[in-house]
Amino acid sequence: MAAAVVGRVWGSRGMEAAAGSCWVLLPAWWGLLLAVLAVGCCQGNSVERKIYIPLNKTAPCVRLLNATHQIGCQSSISGDTGVIHVVEKEEDLNWVLVDGPHPPYMILLDGNLFNRRVMLQLKGTSRVSGLAVAIAKPNPPQGFSPGLKCPNDGFGVYSKDYGPQFAHCNKTVWNPVGSGLSYEDFDFPIFLLEDANETQVIKQCYQDHNVPRDGSVPEYPLCAMQLFSHMHAVTSTVTCMRRSSLQSTFSINPEVVCDPLLDYNVWSTLQPINSSGKVDPEKEVIIVATRIDSHSFFWNIAPGAESAVSSFVTHLAAAEALHKMSDIHLLQRNIMFTFFQGETFDYIGSSRMVYDMEKDKFPLRLDNIHSFVELNQVALRNDSILWMHTDPISRMNKSVEVQVRNLLDILSNSSVGANVTLQEAGYSQPLPPSSFQRFLRARHIPGVVLTDHRTAFQNRYYQSMYDTPENIQMQYPEGLSPEETLEYVTDTAKSLAEVATVVARALYRLAGGANNTSAIQADPKTVTRMLYGFLIKMNNSWFQSIIKPDIKGILGDVPQHYVAVSSPVNTTYLVQYVLANLTGTVVNLTKEECLNPKKTPSSEKEMYEYAWVQGSLDPNSTSRVPYCVRSTVHLSKALSPAFELRQWGSTEYSTWTESRWKEIRARIFLVASRELEIITLVVGIAILIFSLLATYFINAKADAFSIPQDPGAVAY
Repeated sequence: MAAAVVGRVWGSRGMEAAAGSCWVLLPAWWGLLLAVLAVGCCQGNSVERKIYIPLNKTAPCVRLLNATHQIGCQSSISGDTGVIHVVEKEEDLNWVLVDGPHPPYMILLDGNLFNRRVMLQLKGTSRVSGLAVAIAKPNPPQGFSPGLKCPNDGFGVYSKDYGPQFAHCNKTVWNPVGSGLSYEDFDFPIFLLEDANETQVIKQCYQDHNVPRDGSVPEYPLCAMQLFSHMHAVTSTVTCMRRSSLQSTFSINPEVVCDPLLDYNVWSTLQPINSSGKVDPEKEVIIVATRIDSHSFFWNIAPGAESAVSSFVTHLAAAEALHKMSDIHLLQRNIMFTFFQGETFDYIGSSRMVYDMEKDKFPLRLDNIHSFVELNQVALRNDSILWMHTDPISRMNKSVEVQVRNLLDILSNSSVGANVTLQEAGYSQPLPPSSFQRFLRARHIPGVVLTDHRTAFQNRYYQSMYDTPENIQMQYPEGLSPEETLEYVTDTAKSLAEVATVVARALYRLAGGANNTSAIQADPKTVTRMLYGFLIKMNNSWFQSIIKPDIKGILGDVPQHYVAVSSPVNTTYLVQYVLANLTGTVVNLTKEECLNPKKTPSSEKEMYEYAWVQGSLDPNSTSRVPYCVRSTVHLSKALSPAFELRQWGSTEYSTWTESRWKEIRARIFLVASRELEIITLVVGIAILIFSLLATYFINAKADAFSIPQDPGAVAY
């Protein structure tokens, strides 16, 4: 009815515009067409919603590249589609690989079958168009690590020129569970299903339409899935960076196809230093380090409970404990607390800091480093033992050996009376994968890496989606509110606080502290808050109170610790502000003075950083009570030197990049048979041709259908 009305209106206006004879049918036809298009524009989304069911809680596997090759997954440019088949046991693969009559298939794979053996079978066939992986619950008991057996191989200190007997993990395979799945290249899309309800919807659709009945082949319509994850970059970092560089040089609107993995390192010092100047060559500094990033097979799914969070939370707690000592300004040596980003990808953060120190682009030089202490996976200890790893090659130097022995003795003595026992891993044992290795590549530095494993990792879920709070035995009583959960001190928090206490006491002694160290005590309440915030819920009341108002949007619900390409990521920001909160001082400055400390004569802007933070909620209102925090916390760039030097094929530095893409989405729908689709297409084409012929005929015979009018008549 609406279309007819529109047609009549356009017809009358057409007649009014005609000077002599007027043709009514053509304008009416245009009116009908415009009405249909208008309805289509308004209701197109509604029609799509009736056809497709979107999958909103998914995570894709994306393409990463380095100097030599590409890894990860991608779909075709228009997305990949296939009939869904649920695979819950290996026998179900026969239908996909051999028996099924409707290839290609989209597989809904049980998480327990997501392993290298199964994936290589699927990789080698054209009968698979994509994969959706359901998370295994509980975690796979045999362990699951898609990382390498020898993480960061080739970018540490051991090589054919330095400790060749330890190179390529010849002495110790650190990650025996590692399948290397994250470093394979798949030419079909793979998505993780994060929502159990969406997984159930797919299974129900499969049960209703795709399950064979009474031994017969399932009939159309069938339940299908479509995955979109087309990647722009191909081949290697050398290729994609060259293409991006050419685009930027010669194109007005350059299309970048890949981006380097980058972020910022977070660092602070016990005694303030001039961050824009240079530390006196005679001043010795002890570096305490840990990494803050993790990784898994799927993009931005990187909980990293044991591989990263346990160590940097312990590090933060140790920094807080040390800052509470009243005589830290009298210590003979300074202490630098360092949190490296991008270490998962061939030591991006630590290699950049070493590079900056060598090029005088950092306040410290390598010569200022007295010793190095690194925390590296410390939550899964057997019998409360923490292992001390050192480098046997540098210890062949007598002066280094003396310093390392002193370092080991201080650490061991600091554990006396604590529920933590420190033991040496052994003189012939090489260093595990660690940031310390990048510093050793530049200079022989006395150092130790603390871990919960003597040889192979205790962590059976290294670099995987299962390295969650459950992996480090974080448990809470049922029925707690979010605020009660935030404050509940878990056994894991108590255990890590003990490690932090031992580390803080040892650092105090190393720095020349002479007072009794029994007063140095890490706070389990602080540790439990950090574990909750970094592993369970970032958007909590404590994190809300310690960050700047303009970055409150970083507080997502589920924490992830992937380094990514947009920086700083939320983990970096939060480590920065947690460290400032734990080690800084609240100063009596107004908002304007805090935001512009240069205008305040006594601010010592070169020595300190100032932050105006949100503060806690006022108990009597809904507003917050903001305040100014002064700290020695700084950020430094964590971008591989390879990109500064434009050496995209470097074997010295990390060259990892991430491909760009336009859309990532997944949906399911019912698909008709190929025959019906062809018939529909043919009929549609026939109707189109008939419509064109009819239109041509009507135009050719327009005079026969027109109504003559008096040429002298005037239309009003």
